[in-house]
Amino acid sequence: MPPPPAIGFLAAPIVPVGPVDARFAVIGIPHGIPYSAANAGASVVEAPRAIRERSARFGRMLGHYDFDLGGALAADGRLSLVDCGDVQAARATDAVRAVLAAGAMPIVLGGDDSITALAIAAFAAHGPLCILQIDAHIDYRDEVNGVRDGYSSPMRRAAEMPWVQRIVHCGARGVGSARPEDVRDTLARGNRIVTARELHARGAQSVLGEFPAGARYYIAFDCDGLDPAVMPGTSAPLPGGLSYDEAADLLVGLARRGTVAGISFAEYYPSLDLNGITALAIVRLIVSLIAASGS
Repeated sequence: MPPPPAIGFLAAPIVPVGPVDARFAVIGIPHGIPYSAANAGASVVEAPRAIRERSARFGRMLGHYDFDLGGALAADGRLSLVDCGDVQAARATDAVRAVLAAGAMPIVLGGDDSITALAIAAFAAHGPLCILQIDAHIDYRDEVNGVRDGYSSPMRRAAEMPWVQRIVHCGARGVGSARPEDVRDTLARGNRIVTARELHARGAQSVLGEFPAGARYYIAFDCDGLDPAVMPGTSAPLPGGLSYDEAADLLVGLARRGTVAGISFAEYYPSLDLNGITALAIVRLIVSLIAASGS
């Protein structure tokens, strides 16, 4: 069992995983399914800690006026939020399932992108789901050197889950692990690929229109989906990604269109960050989502 964090996200109380009494519950999953021991030791495992530390000062400002929200996140200074600490990969799905059973929205702090499928697997009794993936890559490889659950495959594994209706890959650009057949396979399933260039041209509302209104949505957020000027602390930065405002519009727009049932953040490497700006962007996006979801 990982040690409890020194401070909860937004200074929220730290509680055990279980029947939490809160609207939102943060869970850290530092480790996923690594391709090698080198992956397991990378600074990505420090991401949950770094995000919590970056959020700490904002925990003292819950009642302050927030210009991104048009008011205070919590006028009385109290937020229905708890932090369940970090869990190992083997316990990740059960931990997210426990939070869902308590009626809370899981906010998952990863970890490499293999943690994403571990979180989505918990929604078997809480679907159907449509998934918004914000990522430079579609993560639809079936296997890499015999490993089927690594960070190149979470959307392929999610697509195999009966409770996942549709995936919209948003922010794709450049070149990564995808082969042409991976692109064909996801499109053949009825999924949609929206490149970063297409989003820039058409706007966030065009992406939101890909989702049925009134549905339940899961957001799989990879930091390399944003432009490295906004999120430099990732292992595969590519120019031309989403802006901060585009990402915020997608998260807030989905919360207003239906129900965001959960969100996970992945591929944040604190050792590659500049002045903690990536962690800061993650914190602010979570704040915007909480506000839009009804704090």
